[in-house]
Amino acid sequence: MGHSKLAQLKKSIKQFEQSDTKASVWQMINTIPPVFILWFLAYASLSVSIWLSLACSVVAAGFVVRTFIIFHDCCHGSFFKNRKLNHFIGTITGIITMFPYEKWKREHSIHHATSSNLDKRGTGDVWIMTVKEYVKASKLERLQYRLYRNPFVMFVLGPLYLFLVSNRMNRKDAKKKEIRNTYLTNVSIVALSAILILLVGWQSFLLVHLPIMFVSGSLGIWLFYVQHQFEDSYFEDEEDWDYVKAAIDGSSYYKLPRVLQWITGNIGYHHVHHLSPKVPNYYLEDVHETTPPLQQATTITMKSSLKSILFRLFDEDEKKFVSFKEVKPLLNQSTQNISLKHKESV
Repeated sequence: MGHSKLAQLKKSIKQFEQSDTKASVWQMINTIPPVFILWFLAYASLSVSIWLSLACSVVAAGFVVRTFIIFHDCCHGSFFKNRKLNHFIGTITGIITMFPYEKWKREHSIHHATSSNLDKRGTGDVWIMTVKEYVKASKLERLQYRLYRNPFVMFVLGPLYLFLVSNRMNRKDAKKKEIRNTYLTNVSIVALSAILILLVGWQSFLLVHLPIMFVSGSLGIWLFYVQHQFEDSYFEDEEDWDYVKAAIDGSSYYKLPRVLQWITGNIGYHHVHHLSPKVPNYYLEDVHETTPPLQQATTITMKSSLKSILFRLFDEDEKKFVSFKEVKPLLNQSTQNISLKHKESV
């Protein structure tokens, strides 16, 4: 993209990079109270039918995802104009969604700064190996990677690990501010859980909260996974990496039904978000619709997105994702070459 076109693109987006306090407050009103109302209904309906309670929990999980979008925008400083207010609301919504604000804010900012950069993988993103790396890897490393990329591990066990382990700890060199925020989040979650268990009992607590945690976590991981892992997604080495290309070509437009688009806070317009994280979630669709160059981003639907489950490795030569099956001949050839070299050395 030329400098003039890039300048025009930035200019057209600039008008949307300011939060609207009324819109933000209204989003909080139509998102957070329903979470608590649905929690209450899930508990109350246990005496009627466990299936009715489960239905309430599933709907509640959707609103937890929408609450996470508010948390997410606060991390970018795009939900309110006031930095302290973003921090406060971000911490509160982080407790509701079980995400530590300062820790996730740091990791997610790294994700935005390094997305699609093959030389800077590893923080705030999904583990991706290239075909060459996979072929050269040891059997143990390949086994670890295959387990990690297994749908059951990623979308069933993944939420449990994320909520109960990963989100509860800080890195060794974390700053005091980040550590304090994580402790505050953890203590608040434990305290609220203890109160609920005392009020309703541990069985009812688990029957209501495990489905909410599982459904919201699985949906969140899926959204994060699928919007960067489509067949011809953009990935480059550091020397050839470009931020704008990474945003537009390395992030998809996930076209969802209106209800799901609302529940997920327009995060399907992921290419817009990556190009300008300062745009609040409620303006993402407007940016997409009023900016023709952004409409050229790869569009995926609920049906086509299912193919991404088969995309396991990135082929640097072909510039696309491939399956383990497609790489098997290369793996067999590599094994034969190693065996041949071993025989010759003997």
